[in-house]
Amino acid sequence: MINFFHVKPGNELEKEGREKINLPEDEIVCPNCHKTLKEKDISQYKTCSCGYHFRIKARERAEMFFDSFDELFTDLRTEDILSFPGYEDKLAKARKASGEEESVIVGKASIDGIEAAVFIMESLFMMGSMGRVTGEKITRLFEYAREHKLPVIGFTASGGARMQEGLMSLMQMAKVSGAVKKHSNDGLLYIAVLTDPTTGGVTASFAMQADIILSEPGALIGFAGKRVIEQTIKSELPKGFQRSEFLLKCGFVDKIIHRKDLRYSLKTILLMHQGGKDESL
Repeated sequence: MINFFHVKPGNELEKEGREKINLPEDEIVCPNCHKTLKEKDISQYKTCSCGYHFRIKARERAEMFFDSFDELFTDLRTEDILSFPGYEDKLAKARKASGEEESVIVGKASIDGIEAAVFIMESLFMMGSMGRVTGEKITRLFEYAREHKLPVIGFTASGGARMQEGLMSLMQMAKVSGAVKKHSNDGLLYIAVLTDPTTGGVTASFAMQADIILSEPGALIGFAGKRVIEQTIKSELPKGFQRSEFLLKCGFVDKIIHRKDLRYSLKTILLMHQGGKDESL
């Protein structure tokens, strides 16, 4: 199956390999229902009428769900400290493709006056891979949230640890997990929103350590790939294995929420944690 990717800011549609199937610039094919869609056919939440959720950029999420987003720790920048072959070129390409300096943006956000610390992973930056700066920014955000007594909302989208940074990438799992634990020890709320895909070391650490774990419909969530698992256990896996609907049945996800309902759901959870209520009800 061909991978159909993100909707760019400014409503400009993009698809990997578009030229191979001769699609015009303003059209995209839904991987779920296989309909050819024009720009006007995709909702403001970047979803198809069949319910399929297209992948979107980190800053689109910030604009979609929050009234304000004040970015933090923008001075952190990845360097090729291991002199890994070709890494500098990959970083340059990732920055150009995503418009970001790293695979996550972090900041202080608000929904109808309710404040929260927020991190949003960017899948266009080396598939949201977790490098040293990724882990450092998320760790600092949890520390910031502790200092200011804020809940944390995290949107995960990752292919896992970044091989070009070796062991230092893997160490971020433990570092962020420690920051999550200290935040929890202070009685503060952490909500994770798992998006497509959330895999590898991110799933094995902070993505699954939240007090409340939400997911978008149809999101790929797992550690190792399906083929690797089947080869290891010498058995065929169930249909839909590692999709959010399957994980919900198994108790790994608390609730699957359509993108159009997510802002309200996040607001409601934050109000409940504060002991408040939605006056609009």
